[in-house]
Amino acid sequence: VQLVESGGGLVQPGGSLRLSCAVSGFTFGIYDMSWVRQAPGKGLEWVSTFSGAFDSTSYAESMKGRFTISRDNAKNTLYLQMNSLKSEDTAVYYCARRVSGATYDYWGQGTQVTVSS
Repeated sequence: VQLVESGGGLVQPGGSLRLSCAVSGFTFGIYDMSWVRQAPGKGLEWVSTFSGAFDSTSYAESMKGRFTISRDNAKNTLYLQMNSLKSEDTAVYYCARRVSGATYDYWGQGTQVTVSS
């Protein structure tokens, strides 16, 4: 199993980034997939989940209206479109396969997002 994130970088406040997570080694479409982030000096924070079974999405409150999670099952890829970025969005962003609740069994290596002027 491999999860490989890409798309991070430096962006100014108010800008946008699109993160990708390329997945291999399991049947991507049937699993819930999530984005989780870790800001400097802080713990892990759940960002968003795309349900495999119900084709539904959920977001942390502070990301609603700014972030959009999506997936392309044909390409085995998970995405996170991030708009109206704020300095507090600076973090390492991980994609993860969700087992249940807040339990994840596979993680990517993470991609750094820095929001700064």
